[in-house]
Amino acid sequence: MGDSFHEQLIEDSAFLRADRRLDTELVDKLILQLNRIYPQILTDKEATKFRNLDVPTSVQLGELLTHLQEKGEEACREFYRALHLHVEEVYFSLPTRLRLRDSLDPLKYRRVYHQRYVLNDRGPLFFLGCFSVAVGMALLYYYSEAKVTGGSRALGMATLGLQRKAQEVLIWYTEESLMK
Repeated sequence: MGDSFHEQLIEDSAFLRADRRLDTELVDKLILQLNRIYPQILTDKEATKFRNLDVPTSVQLGELLTHLQEKGEEACREFYRALHLHVEEVYFSLPTRLRLRDSLDPLKYRRVYHQRYVLNDRGPLFFLGCFSVAVGMALLYYYSEAKVTGGSRALGMATLGLQRKAQEVLIWYTEESLMK
């Protein structure tokens, strides 16, 4: 986040003053919370001044926010704590909270996982080709003694499209079966 609570309160002040969800009763709860739990932030005399019912709520809240900004960082932090405790929906709709939530939203920004090693980037046809060669060789080995002696010449011709190592193996097999 990086911003101090004082800077956040400066940024959120205009939103808080204009928000209609903060009625007189909720502002009164915030003032009492700050006064009872943190009397060093809001003394009894200051609390009675801010709880004056003759003053409109937006003016009351504006004066409270200005007073808290003058008190410093700890007072601003405790105001945010009281706001979160008593009026969660307003707290989570603050511009600074929305900015923080948008920057941490895992659904908005997809995480990219990088592979350490690329195992095979040739595609599925390459896999099928290699697999069919392996199956063919296994079948050839399995039926080599009994039935493939006549087909060994065709096996020698099948080596034309293969790489050098595969050609050598198949030609060796063909020559060996012809010698028998």
